[in-house]
Amino acid sequence: MTADRSSAPVPRHLAIIMDGNGRWAQRRRRPRAVGHRAGARAVNLTIDFCLDRGIAALTLFAFSSENWGRPEEEVRALIKLFLNALDREVGELHRRGVRVRFIGDRARFPEAIRARMAAAEALTRDNTRLQLAIAASYGGRQDIAMAARALAREAAAGRLDPESIDEAAVARHVALADLPPPDLFIRTGGDFRISNFLLWQLAYTELWFTDTLWPDVDAGVLQEALDDYARRERRFGLTSAQVAAGGVPA
Repeated sequence: MTADRSSAPVPRHLAIIMDGNGRWAQRRRRPRAVGHRAGARAVNLTIDFCLDRGIAALTLFAFSSENWGRPEEEVRALIKLFLNALDREVGELHRRGVRVRFIGDRARFPEAIRARMAAAEALTRDNTRLQLAIAASYGGRQDIAMAARALAREAAAGRLDPESIDEAAVARHVALADLPPPDLFIRTGGDFRISNFLLWQLAYTELWFTDTLWPDVDAGVLQEALDDYARRERRFGLTSAQVAAGGVPA
């Protein structure tokens, strides 16, 4: 039975691994780059969906730190697609009230892309309708290591007692520290793993997997994920009775 959408809980923060672009193209005997271009259309549809459903934050895994090891031709195609998307889409996202940010090691990208990333972030900084985070050259372990280095620098400078470092201190230094952790994680393409994505942030996130390849994702697939999410009981380590009594952490 589908939950009543008028009262069903909606995730505040949705995180997605957009998998299956290459296989989508291969099944059509086309170059993998064609699949990545088709996947860009699914990104726009997903942004529209989030705006329509009132989802406050969307984080998309666009390019992992491990993806630099893919064939050079595919990496070049991805970078070109990324560059074109920044030129083409940011103005419209800004008009619609979307804040754009990038997480990951952007130092590995060409200067032209880094400049456009910074310009997109500056242009959309004050927008509040949807917080859109693009994980590019990102890895979850890398994210945690960077947080550890930041804490180590504070301790070495005498601004932080190492004994005071707790989960909250680490959480302040990982990516997206100003957003609530993802409520719902979606992975397309049929694989059942999180692939080094938001390892810290996904600790209590609801996971949802689909065989649908990313370019074939539509509002129906996304709504299926939300309907499933609405039927779940999120306990955060507590009992059902405690949840019923209002004991779930904010």
